Amino acid sequence: MAATQFECVPGDVEANIERITALAQQAREAGAAVVFGPELCLTGYELGMIATDRGLWTEPNDARLDPVRSVGIAVVVNGVAAGPGNQPQIVSTVYGPTGDVVTTYAKEHLYENEQEVFAAGSGGGRFWLDGVGFSLATCFDNHFPEVSARNAALGCQVHLASSLYGTEGGREERRTVHPAIAKATGMHVMLANHVGVAGPWTGCGGSAVWAPDGAVVAEADETGPQVLVADLEVEMSK
Repeated sequence: MAATQFECVPGDVEANIERITALAQQAREAGAAVVFGPELCLTGYELGMIATDRGLWTEPNDARLDPVRSVGIAVVVNGVAAGPGNQPQIVSTVYGPTGDVVTTYAKEHLYENEQEVFAAGSGGGRFWLDGVGFSLATCFDNHFPEVSARNAALGCQVHLASSLYGTEGGREERRTVHPAIAKATGMHVMLANHVGVAGPWTGCGGSAVWAPDGAVVAEADETGPQVLVADLEVEMSK
Protein backbone atom coordinates (compact mmCIF):
# COMPACT_ATOMS: atom_id res chain seq x y z
CA MET A 1 0.00 0.00 0.00
CA ALA A 2 1.18 3.57 -0.59
CA ALA A 3 0.27 7.00 0.76
CA THR A 4 1.39 10.14 -1.07
CA GLN A 5 2.01 13.66 0.18
CA PHE A 6 2.76 16.74 -1.90
CA GLU A 7 1.99 20.44 -2.20
CA CYS A 8 -0.98 21.03 -4.49
CA VAL A 9 -1.13 23.72 -7.17
CA PRO A 10 -4.04 25.93 -6.06
CA GLY A 11 -7.01 25.58 -8.38
CA ASP A 12 -5.14 23.74 -11.14
CA VAL A 13 -6.73 20.32 -11.59
CA GLU A 14 -4.56 19.32 -14.55
CA ALA A 15 -1.30 20.18 -12.77
CA ASN A 16 -2.35 18.25 -9.68
CA ILE A 17 -3.37 15.25 -11.77
CA GLU A 18 0.12 15.32 -13.29
CA ARG A 19 1.68 15.27 -9.82
CA ILE A 20 -0.65 12.54 -8.55
CA THR A 21 0.05 10.40 -11.62
CA ALA A 22 3.81 10.71 -11.20
CA LEU A 23 3.61 9.73 -7.53
CA ALA A 24 1.26 6.85 -8.32
CA GLN A 25 3.72 5.57 -10.90
CA GLN A 26 6.45 5.65 -8.25
CA ALA A 27 4.17 3.68 -5.94
CA ARG A 28 3.54 1.09 -8.65
CA GLU A 29 7.26 0.75 -9.35
CA ALA A 30 7.82 0.20 -5.62
CA GLY A 31 5.34 -2.69 -5.68
CA ALA A 32 2.24 -1.04 -4.23
CA ALA A 33 -1.20 -2.36 -5.19
CA VAL A 34 -3.10 0.67 -3.86
CA VAL A 35 -2.09 4.34 -3.68
CA PHE A 36 -3.98 7.34 -2.32
CA GLY A 37 -3.47 11.02 -1.61
CA PRO A 38 -4.52 13.89 0.69
CA GLU A 39 -7.87 15.64 1.00
CA LEU A 40 -8.81 17.79 -2.00
CA CYS A 41 -5.58 16.83 -3.73
CA LEU A 42 -7.16 17.48 -7.15
CA THR A 43 -7.80 21.16 -6.42
CA GLY A 44 -5.81 22.08 -3.36
CA TYR A 45 -7.65 23.13 -0.21
CA GLU A 46 -9.07 26.21 -1.91
CA LEU A 47 -12.65 26.60 -0.71
CA GLY A 48 -13.16 30.04 -2.25
CA MET A 49 -12.05 28.88 -5.68
CA ILE A 50 -14.15 25.72 -5.43
CA ALA A 51 -17.27 27.69 -4.49
CA THR A 52 -17.00 29.99 -7.51
CA ASP A 53 -15.44 27.83 -10.25
CA ARG A 54 -17.44 24.80 -11.40
CA GLY A 55 -14.50 23.86 -13.62
CA LEU A 56 -12.69 22.59 -10.51
CA TRP A 57 -15.30 19.92 -9.99
CA THR A 58 -14.68 16.50 -11.51
CA GLU A 59 -16.85 13.47 -12.14
CA PRO A 60 -15.62 9.84 -11.97
CA ASN A 61 -15.39 9.56 -15.76
CA ASP A 62 -13.85 13.00 -16.30
CA ALA A 63 -11.37 12.73 -19.17
CA ARG A 64 -8.87 14.85 -17.23
CA LEU A 65 -8.45 11.88 -14.86
CA ASP A 66 -7.47 9.43 -17.62
CA PRO A 67 -3.73 9.61 -16.69
CA VAL A 68 -4.57 8.53 -13.13
CA ARG A 69 -6.78 5.72 -14.41
CA SER A 70 -4.00 4.36 -16.63
CA VAL A 71 -1.35 3.88 -13.90
CA GLY A 72 -2.09 0.16 -13.59
CA ILE A 73 -2.78 -0.09 -9.85
CA ALA A 74 -5.74 1.00 -7.70
CA VAL A 75 -5.69 4.77 -7.16
CA VAL A 76 -7.82 6.79 -4.73
CA VAL A 77 -8.11 10.51 -5.50
CA ASN A 78 -9.95 13.14 -3.47
CA GLY A 79 -11.60 16.13 -5.09
CA VAL A 80 -14.94 17.85 -5.64
CA ALA A 81 -17.98 16.34 -7.34
CA ALA A 82 -21.65 17.22 -7.65
CA GLY A 83 -23.86 15.67 -4.99
CA PRO A 84 -27.59 15.71 -4.30
CA GLY A 85 -29.24 18.89 -5.51
CA ASN A 86 -26.13 19.63 -7.56
CA GLN A 87 -24.30 20.82 -4.46
CA PRO A 88 -20.55 20.12 -4.33
CA GLN A 89 -19.21 17.39 -2.08
CA ILE A 90 -15.69 16.39 -1.03
CA VAL A 91 -15.40 13.02 -2.76
CA SER A 92 -12.88 10.18 -2.87
CA THR A 93 -13.04 8.25 -6.13
CA VAL A 94 -11.50 4.79 -6.28
CA TYR A 95 -10.17 3.53 -9.61
CA GLY A 96 -9.28 -0.14 -10.00
CA PRO A 97 -6.08 -1.41 -11.65
CA THR A 98 -7.78 -1.38 -15.07
CA GLY A 99 -9.14 2.15 -14.60
CA ASP A 100 -12.70 1.17 -13.76
CA VAL A 101 -14.60 3.16 -11.13
CA VAL A 102 -14.79 0.92 -8.04
CA THR A 103 -16.64 3.26 -5.69
CA THR A 104 -16.99 6.86 -4.53
CA TYR A 105 -17.25 8.24 -1.01
CA ALA A 106 -18.43 11.70 0.04
CA LYS A 107 -17.03 13.18 3.26
CA GLU A 108 -19.63 12.88 6.02
CA HIS A 109 -18.31 15.28 8.66
CA LEU A 110 -17.54 18.73 7.31
CA TYR A 111 -15.09 20.92 9.20
CA GLU A 112 -16.06 24.50 10.13
CA ASN A 113 -16.38 26.67 6.98
CA GLU A 114 -16.54 23.61 4.73
CA GLN A 115 -20.20 23.56 5.76
CA GLU A 116 -20.71 26.82 3.86
CA VAL A 117 -19.50 25.29 0.59
CA PHE A 118 -20.19 21.55 0.59
CA ALA A 119 -23.00 19.11 1.22
CA ALA A 120 -22.20 16.25 3.60
CA GLY A 121 -22.16 12.62 2.50
CA SER A 122 -24.23 9.93 4.15
CA GLY A 123 -22.24 6.73 4.58
CA GLY A 124 -20.44 4.14 2.49
CA GLY A 125 -16.72 4.52 2.17
CA ARG A 126 -15.32 1.06 1.55
CA PHE A 127 -14.12 -1.22 -1.24
CA TRP A 128 -12.53 -4.61 -1.74
CA LEU A 129 -9.51 -5.48 -3.86
CA ASP A 130 -8.01 -8.96 -4.14
CA GLY A 131 -9.73 -10.08 -0.96
CA VAL A 132 -8.69 -7.07 1.15
CA GLY A 133 -11.29 -4.65 2.49
CA PHE A 134 -10.41 -0.95 2.50
CA SER A 135 -12.11 1.68 4.64
CA LEU A 136 -12.22 5.31 3.47
CA ALA A 137 -12.46 8.50 5.52
CA THR A 138 -11.64 12.14 4.80
CA CYS A 139 -9.85 14.23 7.43
CA PHE A 140 -12.47 15.29 10.04
CA ASP A 141 -14.31 12.00 9.46
CA ASN A 142 -11.48 10.34 11.38
CA HIS A 143 -12.48 12.21 14.53
CA PHE A 144 -15.81 10.33 14.59
CA PRO A 145 -15.23 6.72 15.70
CA GLU A 146 -18.44 5.45 14.12
CA VAL A 147 -17.03 5.97 10.61
CA SER A 148 -14.11 3.56 10.97
CA ALA A 149 -16.03 1.24 13.31
CA ARG A 150 -18.75 0.80 10.69
CA ASN A 151 -16.28 -0.28 8.04
CA ALA A 152 -14.32 -2.55 10.38
CA ALA A 153 -17.58 -4.29 11.33
CA LEU A 154 -18.18 -4.95 7.64
CA GLY A 155 -14.81 -6.68 7.25
CA CYS A 156 -12.37 -3.93 6.23
CA GLN A 157 -8.76 -4.49 7.24
CA VAL A 158 -7.05 -1.28 6.06
CA HIS A 159 -8.26 2.26 6.79
CA LEU A 160 -7.20 5.02 4.35
CA ALA A 161 -7.37 8.58 5.71
CA SER A 162 -7.09 11.37 3.12
CA SER A 163 -6.45 14.44 5.24
CA LEU A 164 -5.14 17.94 5.85
CA TYR A 165 -3.34 18.46 9.15
CA GLY A 166 -1.41 21.69 9.65
CA THR A 167 1.83 22.60 11.33
CA GLU A 168 0.23 23.79 14.56
CA GLY A 169 -2.32 21.64 16.38
CA GLY A 170 -2.50 19.28 13.43
CA ARG A 171 0.79 17.66 14.37
CA GLU A 172 -0.66 16.43 17.64
CA GLU A 173 -3.93 15.38 16.00
CA ARG A 174 -2.26 13.28 13.32
CA ARG A 175 -0.09 11.64 15.98
CA THR A 176 -2.99 10.67 18.26
CA VAL A 177 -6.15 10.20 16.17
CA HIS A 178 -4.90 7.52 13.81
CA PRO A 179 -3.27 5.05 16.21
CA ALA A 180 -6.45 5.32 18.28
CA ILE A 181 -8.47 4.22 15.23
CA ALA A 182 -6.11 1.29 14.71
CA LYS A 183 -6.39 0.10 18.30
CA ALA A 184 -10.17 0.56 18.42
CA THR A 185 -10.91 -1.27 15.15
CA GLY A 186 -8.03 -3.71 14.66
CA MET A 187 -7.37 -2.26 11.21
CA HIS A 188 -4.11 -1.02 9.74
CA VAL A 189 -4.41 2.75 9.34
CA MET A 190 -2.73 4.82 6.64
CA LEU A 191 -2.64 8.63 6.50
CA ALA A 192 -1.98 10.73 3.40
CA ASN A 193 -1.44 14.36 4.42
CA HIS A 194 -0.65 17.64 2.72
CA VAL A 195 2.81 19.12 2.93
CA GLY A 196 3.50 22.80 2.28
CA VAL A 197 0.92 25.54 1.68
CA ALA A 198 -2.67 24.25 1.65
CA GLY A 199 -5.17 27.09 1.52
CA PRO A 200 -5.11 28.88 4.90
CA TRP A 201 -2.84 26.26 6.46
CA THR A 202 0.58 24.72 5.99
CA GLY A 203 0.38 20.93 5.78
CA CYS A 204 2.69 19.20 8.25
CA GLY A 205 3.35 16.13 6.10
CA GLY A 206 4.05 13.12 8.28
CA SER A 207 2.03 10.69 6.19
CA ALA A 208 2.21 7.42 8.07
CA VAL A 209 1.09 3.85 8.63
CA TRP A 210 0.01 2.38 11.97
CA ALA A 211 -0.37 -1.30 12.81
CA PRO A 212 -3.57 -2.62 14.44
CA ASP A 213 -1.94 -2.21 17.86
CA GLY A 214 -1.28 1.48 17.17
CA ALA A 215 2.47 1.13 16.58
CA VAL A 216 4.04 3.21 13.80
CA VAL A 217 5.01 1.00 10.83
CA ALA A 218 6.38 3.74 8.57
CA GLU A 219 6.35 7.52 8.60
CA ALA A 220 7.26 10.33 6.21
CA ASP A 221 8.78 13.61 7.33
CA GLU A 222 7.75 17.21 6.58
CA THR A 223 10.28 17.97 3.86
CA GLY A 224 8.21 17.69 0.69
CA PRO A 225 6.64 15.30 -1.83
CA GLN A 226 6.99 11.66 -0.82
CA VAL A 227 5.56 8.24 -1.55
CA LEU A 228 5.30 6.17 1.62
CA VAL A 229 5.09 2.46 0.82
CA ALA A 230 4.29 -0.19 3.43
CA ASP A 231 4.03 -3.96 3.01
CA LEU A 232 1.18 -4.89 5.34
CA GLU A 233 0.39 -8.39 6.55
CA VAL A 234 -3.35 -8.64 5.99
CA GLU A 235 -5.42 -11.81 6.01
CA MET A 236 -7.52 -11.91 2.85
CA SER A 237 -11.28 -12.32 3.11
CA LYS A 238 -12.78 -15.55 1.82
